[in-house]
Amino acid sequence: GQAQECLLEKSMLDNRKSFLVARISAQVVDYYKEACRALENSETASLLGKIQKDWKKLVQMKIYYFAAVAHLHMGKQAEEQQKFGERVIYFQSALDKLNEAIKLAKGQPETVQEALRFTMDVIGGKYNSAKKDNDFIYHEAVPALDTLQSVKGAPLVKALPVNPTDPAVTGPDIFAKLVPMAAHEASSLYSEEKAKLLRDVMAKIEAKNEVLDQFMDSMQLDPETVDNLDMYNHIPPVLMEKCAALSVRPDTVRNLVQSMQVLSGVFTDVEASLKEIRDLLEEDEAQERKLQELLGRVPPAPASPPGLAEVSKECSKYLELHEKASFTNTELHRAMNLHLGNLRLLGGPLEQVRAALPTPTLSEDDKQVLQNLKRILAKVQEMRDQRMSLEQQLREMIQKDDITTSLVTTDRSEMKKLFEEQLKKYDQLKVYLEQNLAAQENVLKALTDANVKYAAVRKALAEVEHKWNTTVQTLVASYEAYEDLMKKSQEGKDFYTDLEGKAAKLLERARAACQASEAHRQQLLESPEGPGAPPEPPAAPPASSSSSLELLASLTPEAFSLDASLKGKQRMNKQNFLQAQPGEGLRAPRPSDDPLSMLDPLWTLNKA
Repeated sequence: GQAQECLLEKSMLDNRKSFLVARISAQVVDYYKEACRALENSETASLLGKIQKDWKKLVQMKIYYFAAVAHLHMGKQAEEQQKFGERVIYFQSALDKLNEAIKLAKGQPETVQEALRFTMDVIGGKYNSAKKDNDFIYHEAVPALDTLQSVKGAPLVKALPVNPTDPAVTGPDIFAKLVPMAAHEASSLYSEEKAKLLRDVMAKIEAKNEVLDQFMDSMQLDPETVDNLDMYNHIPPVLMEKCAALSVRPDTVRNLVQSMQVLSGVFTDVEASLKEIRDLLEEDEAQERKLQELLGRVPPAPASPPGLAEVSKECSKYLELHEKASFTNTELHRAMNLHLGNLRLLGGPLEQVRAALPTPTLSEDDKQVLQNLKRILAKVQEMRDQRMSLEQQLREMIQKDDITTSLVTTDRSEMKKLFEEQLKKYDQLKVYLEQNLAAQENVLKALTDANVKYAAVRKALAEVEHKWNTTVQTLVASYEAYEDLMKKSQEGKDFYTDLEGKAAKLLERARAACQASEAHRQQLLESPEGPGAPPEPPAAPPASSSSSLELLASLTPEAFSLDASLKGKQRMNKQNFLQAQPGEGLRAPRPSDDPLSMLDPLWTLNKA
C-alpha cells in the first residue's frame, strides 16, 4: 500500500490523466483494505498488542482518504467529458469520505491534520462550484453513486516476501561475537604471548637504532649533501633574481659612477672655496702682523675687524662640516669601488657570473672515493627502510592475528601446543629482522673506512662551498647596496650643493672684508698721527708698482753706505735698527756736528 501510495503521489506531481490517477488511488484503497483485514485477524492482534487498534484506525483513515482522492479525480474526469451530473455526485462522495477520514484522524500528527484540511478546501471548493453550475446552468439529473461504474484499481507494485534471516534485511548478527568465557581467557593468554614476542623484537631493534643514530651523528654525513657537485653547475635562484633585475636596468653602473663623479666635483669645488677663504684670512693676518712689526710695537694677537671675525667663525664651522663630510665621502667612494665590479658582473652575461663562482676540482681518485661513500650511505638508508618495513609488517600481523574460533573448539590441555603452532607464523619475519640487525655492524665498518678516505675530499669540498657561499652573498650584498649607495650619493650631492652655495657667499664676504682691512692699513700708513707729530719729510717720488709697506720694507740698514768723510760716525746694522737698546742705534747720544741727528727716520709711524 505504501509503495502504491508513492506512485500515486508521483502521478499527481506529473499531472497524469485524471482517470489514471483515480485508478492508482483506488488500488491504494484496495491494498489498505487488505491490510485492515490482516489487522483484524486474531493472531495478528495478539502479536501486536496495544498498537493493533492504533494501526487499524490509521489504516481505516487512509482508506477513506484515498477513496476521496479517487472520487475527486473521477469527478474531474466527468467534468472533462461534460457529464456535469456525474461530476456533482463524485465530488459529493469525495466530500463524504473525506469527512469520515477527518473523524478517524483524531490524535494524528499535525502534518496529517494539515494535509486533511488542505484536501477539504480543494474538494469542498470543487463540490460547491459543480453544484452551483449544475443548478443554475446545466440542470442535469444527478445519478445515484451505485448506478455509476465502479473504479477499478491499477496495481503498479508487487509485494515481495521478507526473509527474516537475510543479513541484507536484518543486518549483521548482534550475537556473533558471543563466545565462551574460557575462549576469552585463552585469547587473552595468546595476546600476551604475541605482546611478549613483539617486545623482544622491538628491544633489539631499538638498541640497534640507537647505535646507528649515534654513529651517524658523530660522522656528520648527510646523504643529501655529501655530494653537492650539481650545485656548482647552476647559478643559485637568489643570484638569478638579481641578474634579472639588473638586466632590465642596464644603466645601473653608469648612473652610480656618474652620481659619484658629480659628488666628487661638488666636493672639490667646496674644498677649493674654503681653501681660498682660509688663504685670504691667513694673508690678512700676515699683513696685520707685518704692520705691527713695522710700527715697532710688540706684535700682539691681531684683532680682526668685526667682518673678518664673522667670516673666520663661519669658515671654521664650514671647515668642520667639510672635514666630517669628507670622511663620509671617502667611505662612500670606497664602498662604491668595492661594489662596482660586482655590479658590472651581475649586469653582464650569465656565463661570466657562473665563471666567477668557485667550482671544485676533483681528480678521478677523489671522484671514486666520493662514489664509494655515496654507495655505502645508500646501503645504510636501505637498511633503515627495510628494518622499518619489517617492523610494520610484524605489528600488522600481530594485530590481525585472531584465533578465537580455534580456541572455542580446542581443549584447555591443548592450548599451549596451539599457541606454539600459531606463533610459528612469525618465525620468517623474525629471521629477516635478525639478518638486518646483524648486517649493521658490517655496514658501519665499511662506512668508517670510506669516511677516512673521504676526509681530504670533504675538506676541499667544504672550502670550495664556503668560498661559493661567500661569493654569492657578496654579489647579493652588492646588489642590495646599490640603492643605498645611490641614496647616500644623492644626499651627499644635496649637502655639498648647499655647502657650496654658502661657501661661495662666504668667499665674497671674505674678499670684501679683506679689501676693507687692506684699505684700513693703507690709511694708517698714509695719514699723520695727530697734533704732536714731527714735520713731514720731503715726499719721496711715488712708486708706481709698490705699496707703502713694500717701500718701508726696502728701507733697511743694509741698503745704506757711508763715504770716507763719515767713517768716524756710528754704523748701524739691521739688529740695531729693529731692536735698539739704550745708548745704541737710534737711542744713542747724537753728535752735535750732525745736522740730521735729531731727525727720527720713522717719524711718520712713531705715535706717543
